[in-house]
Amino acid sequence: MTEIDISLGDRLTLKQLAHALQHGFSPIVEVESMDGIYKVRFHHANGVSDLCNNEGQVSTFLGTGEIRDTLGQLGLTHGVLTFSDQCGDEMIGVEGKAMTPEEMLTYGTRIAFR
Repeated sequence: MTEIDISLGDRLTLKQLAHALQHGFSPIVEVESMDGIYKVRFHHANGVSDLCNNEGQVSTFLGTGEIRDTLGQLGLTHGVLTFSDQCGDEMIGVEGKAMTPEEMLTYGTRIAFR
C-alpha cells in the first residue's frame, strides 16, 4: 500500500486523481453502467473512491467515450465495465441474488481508455 492510498477518501476529484497517479496510485478502475448513465469508481488498498466534481458530487457520464478521453489523458489505460441492473424478475416470480462488488469486478467487461 502506498502512502497515497492511505490519504484517499471516498470521493476523488480529477485533480486529486492526477496527483495520486503521479505519486504511485495504481487503482482498479470500475466504470459502472446504471441504465445508460455511468459513474467511475477507483478500488485501491484503502477502499473505494468515487470520481466526483469539485463540489463533491459524484460525476456521471452519458457514455464511455467521455470516460475514455478523461481517464486516458491521465495515463490510465483500462478498466472494468460493470452493470448494476436487476438480478431477478418479480413479474414472473424469478428470484435473483444480487452480485457482490467483487463478483461485479470479476465478471465485468474489460474496457480500454487509450
